Amino acid sequence: MSRHEKYKLLEGLATTETAPKQSLTLSDAVALIVGIVIGAGIFETPALVATQAGSSQAVLLFWFIGGVVSLVGALCYAELATTYPDVGGVYYYLKRAFGREIAFLFAWARMSVIQTGSITLLAFVFGDYASQIWQLGNFSPSIYAAMAIAFLTALNIIGLQQGKWTQNLLTVAKVLGLLLVVLIGLTATANTPTPVESTSTGTWGLAMVFVLLSYGGWNEAAYISAEIQNRQRNIVRSLLWSIGTITVIYLLINLAYLRGLGLTNMANSQAVAADLMRTFWGEPGALFISLLIAVSTLGALNATIFTGARTNYALGQDFAIFGFMGKWRQRPSTPSYALVLQAAIALALVLLGTFTRKGFETMVDYTAPIFWFFFLLSGASLLVLRNREPQIPRPFRVPFYPLIPLLFCSVCGYLLYSSLVYTGVGAVVGVVVVAAGIPLLLWNRYRQVPRG
Repeated sequence: MSRHEKYKLLEGLATTETAPKQSLTLSDAVALIVGIVIGAGIFETPALVATQAGSSQAVLLFWFIGGVVSLVGALCYAELATTYPDVGGVYYYLKRAFGREIAFLFAWARMSVIQTGSITLLAFVFGDYASQIWQLGNFSPSIYAAMAIAFLTALNIIGLQQGKWTQNLLTVAKVLGLLLVVLIGLTATANTPTPVESTSTGTWGLAMVFVLLSYGGWNEAAYISAEIQNRQRNIVRSLLWSIGTITVIYLLINLAYLRGLGLTNMANSQAVAADLMRTFWGEPGALFISLLIAVSTLGALNATIFTGARTNYALGQDFAIFGFMGKWRQRPSTPSYALVLQAAIALALVLLGTFTRKGFETMVDYTAPIFWFFFLLSGASLLVLRNREPQIPRPFRVPFYPLIPLLFCSVCGYLLYSSLVYTGVGAVVGVVVVAAGIPLLLWNRYRQVPRG
């Protein structure tokens, strides 16, 4: 019997360890996705995209294409998530399509590299901007990062209600703050020189790497598919609403940057949002944006912690060596052991980033190639499962099949190549850590072989 079938049997049972409940509304799911995606990226990457663009129109076109590409991927995930709603998300899709071994390596990679690296990356960004408001000594960013991981993990262990309401409030505060920046950039341009168009020799491909980095995170909806109310309808709606909202916000914020600073100043900025606010509000404006970025990153960090532990729970249910993680507490409804282990790994990565003195850059290198490799496999799993299991009811079907999934796989393949080309030693470390999962897989298989 599959884990999905077990969930059906376990619903309604009052035990100390039970299956996930369908307790997330459509608005909760949208808040989670928007909260994950609109994190640190939109404050870091617009200047990098502008450097690669030759005109203001090109900048806006890049961000619009990023929304379209994300929508293509979301359509693929919508079919997978509605057909195979499971708390394991991509782990479950890969297991059905390619077997337990590939699924194990993905879950191991997500636990040790992808999700924990993303958590640590966001925590370092939070630490950097929180330190602009209040310094805690020489290692202030690392201290803030560790405190944020520990506090938000504890909040999610206390229970789902506390975690999701925190996420909703942080997402609302972040979006309102971004809209204020947009308003300032679009209206306070009377004294701004006419933007000068760049003669950049940058490339379209590199610009899209930065753009899609900022759009990353919508796929996390797959990991809450078993907890969404009215899932057959709300999974698709949550993806479409969140990506549409994110695309509009990204276009408006980049338009505000262009109107307020001009393309050249935008491309040369080291902190584009702070420069925009400083231009019109002085240092109080820069302080405001530092607070906004800290809140924004904290929201993304909370959502990433929330969803990350779900795959660890699925891993613990299927593999004996991680069995302690496959326990779900009914009250509160949360995978507590999976959350604790995730936090421990993330705190170890904070220590690694502290020693290298390049926390953010180290985490980008560490996570990117592994992320795009398994993203490519998740797109391929849709093609495999459509062919292998045609009899399975599919509440949502990807339009223009198989063109949409093939396009998604092509984009993932290109970004895998780009992430290997543009990353350094951190990528090698990430690959080595994932490879370390192979002996663990063999050990688990050895333990399950009957002896005597």
